[in-house]
Order: sequence, then C-alpha cells, then structure tokens
Amino acid sequence: MSNALKAPVYVVDGARTPFLKARNKPGPFAASDLAVAAGRTLLLRQPFSPEDLDEVILGCAGPSADEVNIGRVAALRLGCGLKVPAWTVMRNCASGMQAIDSGIANINSGRVHLVLAGGVDALSRAPLLFSDAMVHWLAHWYAAKSAGQRAAALAQFKLSYLAPVIGLMKGLTDPMVGLLMGQTAENLAYRFGITRRDMDEYSARSHARVLAAQKAGAFAAELAPLFDAQGKLYPADDGVREDSTVENLAKLKPFFDKKYGNVTAGNSSQVTDGAAWVVLASEAAVEKHRLQPLGRILDTEWAGLDPAQMGLGPVHASTPILQRQGLSLDAIDAWELNEAFAAQVIACQRAWQDETYCRQELGLDGALGKLDDARFNIDGGAIALGHPVGASGARIVLHLLQALKRTGGKRGIASICIGGGLGGAMLVEAV
Repeated sequence: MSNALKAPVYVVDGARTPFLKARNKPGPFAASDLAVAAGRTLLLRQPFSPEDLDEVILGCAGPSADEVNIGRVAALRLGCGLKVPAWTVMRNCASGMQAIDSGIANINSGRVHLVLAGGVDALSRAPLLFSDAMVHWLAHWYAAKSAGQRAAALAQFKLSYLAPVIGLMKGLTDPMVGLLMGQTAENLAYRFGITRRDMDEYSARSHARVLAAQKAGAFAAELAPLFDAQGKLYPADDGVREDSTVENLAKLKPFFDKKYGNVTAGNSSQVTDGAAWVVLASEAAVEKHRLQPLGRILDTEWAGLDPAQMGLGPVHASTPILQRQGLSLDAIDAWELNEAFAAQVIACQRAWQDETYCRQELGLDGALGKLDDARFNIDGGAIALGHPVGASGARIVLHLLQALKRTGGKRGIASICIGGGLGGAMLVEAV
C-alpha cells in the first residue's frame, strides 16, 4: 500500500514525554495523562489555538477500558473544544505512525489542513485478567439463586482459578502463528545466523548512543517533562543504563526460548510508558498560520509479510520507497529503524545484504547493500529508550526530523516492524 504524495505534508513541530520503564507495577501516569502532557507542551508553543485544529488522531495499541476512544479523551483534555473531531487508530507497534499517515491522507484529500497526530501507550498498566475457568465459575456463582446452589458452586471452586492472565503477554502473542514477538525474533536469529554476541553488542551500542545523545542534549527539543500528582519530576527517559555493557548483558538468561534461545530482556526493547505527537499541516495551513516546519513527509509505505518473520517489516516497507524515489540506501542521510529486538534490527541489515533474500522476497535483481552505521539509529533506540507500542511510530518520525536538523542532513527514513506480519516506513525531508 503506497502513498507517494502528490503534495508534501509538513511536520510543523512535535513533542514527546520521557519514556518511563515499567517496573512490575502500574506506572504513575495513565495513557491519557501522557498524551495530554506531551500535547499541552506542544500546543502551547504554536501560533494557533487548539480549537484551530481540524482533527486529532491518536494511535494506541492498548487503551484502558475507561479511555476507549483515547484520541477524543486527549483532545478534550487538551482544550481542542467540542467541535474538533478526534479518533483513535490501532496498528500494533505502528499505531503512532498510522495516526500520522491517516492525517496525511486526510490532508491530501483536502478534507483538513491542520492535524495533531501521535501515539501513546501505558504498558505498565496493561490489565491482569481472569482465566476462562474463573469467568465460567463466576457466571455459575451469579446465576445461583439459593443457598444450596451457592454451596454447590463453592464446592467446585479451585484456587488455581485465581491465577491471573497477564494481558500484556496475550497482546504480544501472535494469534495466527501462536508465537510471542520475541519468538519471532528467535526465528530471524536462526535464519540469518545472528549470535548472542551479535545481539548483546548491538544492545550495548544502543545504550551507549542514547547516553551520548542525552549528554549532548539531542533529545531536548522533543522532550516534554512530566510531573506526577505528588509533584515529582520525570525529566528524561529512564530505561537507559550505563552498565548495559556486552559483558553484563551476556549474564542474562534467554527469556522467550529458555533452552535454545538467545533473545533476552537485555537485547529486547523495554516495556515502557510514553506518548509522542506531531503537528501536520498542508501548505495552505503553513502560509495561513505562518508556521516554520521541521520538515515534510514525501512518501509512505505499508507492507505485509509472514507473521512469524514480522521483524523484517522495515525491509519490506522501506525498499519500495527507495525504488519509487530512485534512491539507494546510501542516499538516505539518517535512518530510524525501531529496535523491537536486537536480532530483528540485525536481521533487517543482513536481509538487505543477502542476494537470495533480495531476489526471492523483495523482487530485486540482487542485494540492495549495507546500511552505513554512522547514519543508522545514531542516537540509539528502543532497546535503551523503551517501546511504548502505540507511541514508537510517532517518536521515530519526530526524532528523525530532529536528527536531520541537528546534523544538516536532507533525507531520512523512519521504519518499524509490526506484530502480525507488517511493516511501515516514511520518507521525510528536512526543510
């Protein structure tokens, strides 16, 4: 599904919250709190009113039961008023990117001119569920009308019914192939000969690059600090660790395939809470409000592939953009490829260098080439920052534009793998 835009859509500005690592309990912020915090900071510095927006679109993979259309909840809390339409999209890991693409489509159609689009998830608040056995027992209990019926129901009750079902684990399991996302990363490691050392080296690199970026202030322009109800400040992403060295990462045990695997918690993206927004504008809106854009989006692509190999989605989505635009890998000044798993990122790099894969899976004449490490995830990625599923697609687009601005680059591609066997990519250009 391609969208080589007839007219570019401008990214005016963007903001995100710090990404906060889940720590085995619900985090301090609900998803709408995160979306509102980032959106408030972003909208306060715009020359237009929130009520001037034509539309608000928010991606979210796991909204809570009391925030079902979380896009509308966030829009109302942000002061957009009753008349600004707001809605929610879900494309798993690319929900935030889908929100941006939906905004692009509506701007291209001429229906709207100024859109707030982004993504959010508070994965630390993913629910614990009752098992089917417990639900059936409760149905019998509530149907009981006499003391005898209740006594009979109690006699059938088993303590094992109380064992919770972890909602997040169900959400991260592909229903078609029955594999956790980490198990699909193990598939790619086997296919491309990726070793445990390869994974841990890449993960250590991600942490080192995030630490260097933090010290250099590379995230400052996009971060909107958080304050909780007690006034505690959360100024920065808190999942990155200085002690995430190759040696320390090597001590962790495999998580998804405990006997034969190599994918660990340390070489996987972190379970995280966070939100990210961008303001999208047509050329008419840029002129009307005298906006100064960060850049513009030139092309987008969505691709499908085997769910058991879902981590290769960025290859399948980015390659058609390169072909359509007549670009090589080296013609891209900066790449943001979301780091779901180290094995998955390395597999994408190796797929482009593999002549057989490029011929059989991508329909190319031969291998596409090698990504330049100096242009690729230059400030680290989700292994160190975290991966709040709904927000990551928006974050990588925003950070890519900020990186191009900082480095003086012209073109960039943001790409992401998506649970279910999908990939998404966007080609952006600095203004």
